[in-house]
Amino acid sequence: MVKRVLIRFYFLLTLVLFSSIFQNSFASVPIIKEGFINVKGGKVWYRINGTGNKTPLLLLHGGPGSSSFNLDGLAELGNDRPIIFIDQLGCGRSTRITDTSLMTIENYVEQVAQIRKALHLKKFYLYGHSWGTMLGIDYYLKYPRAIKAIVFSSPCFSTKAWTNDADTLIASLPEAIQNAIRENEKNKTYSNEAYQKAVTIYYKNFVKRSEVAKSRSDSSSKYFGANVYEFMWGPSEFTATGNLLKYDRLKDLPTIKVPTLLMAGEYDEARPSTVKYFQSLISGSEFKMIPNAGHATIIDNKQETNLTLRTFLLKMDRLYK
Repeated sequence: MVKRVLIRFYFLLTLVLFSSIFQNSFASVPIIKEGFINVKGGKVWYRINGTGNKTPLLLLHGGPGSSSFNLDGLAELGNDRPIIFIDQLGCGRSTRITDTSLMTIENYVEQVAQIRKALHLKKFYLYGHSWGTMLGIDYYLKYPRAIKAIVFSSPCFSTKAWTNDADTLIASLPEAIQNAIRENEKNKTYSNEAYQKAVTIYYKNFVKRSEVAKSRSDSSSKYFGANVYEFMWGPSEFTATGNLLKYDRLKDLPTIKVPTLLMAGEYDEARPSTVKYFQSLISGSEFKMIPNAGHATIIDNKQETNLTLRTFLLKMDRLYK
């Protein structure tokens, strides 16, 4: 009897271990290529995950000056297709820059064009997150031919609309936080301790709501190109002072002619109501709200984000088959 119980125990243990190994190997999407591409001003790092044979997905991260590190959860989509990560010039593993003439959206559009050419992408799907949606739509407006579909995740198509949304969200915070923001914005004292505390609270509510390990937070900071962010955008997510201050592409949204998915987190600083309005301007486009997530949907709710993207991309595969 004891022997029979032990045999059954070891059998069940073997099944559990096998299941665990299988799941881990399934989730571990192999890197098929990694390297650097020469662009104006330096070298751009790239990595391709996945061995699936479906249409590749090119990722444009946020910032400006953030990195693809914060999108690494999207590698799981590589079970269907190549997922192409890049660190835009000035951040991540790419060349760091101080020349502000390189810190323009026009220059970043040309970088994407050089990357597409270097990787021989004849047809691809384009994904942009936050600033990556600004870069994404500008790239599409100039080079639409190779793009089969677009995903705009937590988009910013108008700096004015973005800061109006920020004002609405700030108004939901405690009065002391609101006062700290307004006073320091007025005085341009962005390093003030009260302002920095307000930034932290805003980010916790509307940017990245989930707790992350200190090691991950440290890595994210290491890859961040703060000078690019401050020059192009400003001192914080809700204070725009850089060369994107007058950015507006609302009139261009109706010109998008490829299938388009727009996404936003339930508590996103890119407010779902605003993103739904953007969606109404793009004929035939879709909108999906990611529950229990702020701006960093792939970190706050990776499962739902990847399910939404995989569903859309597989539908595009069928459409173009």
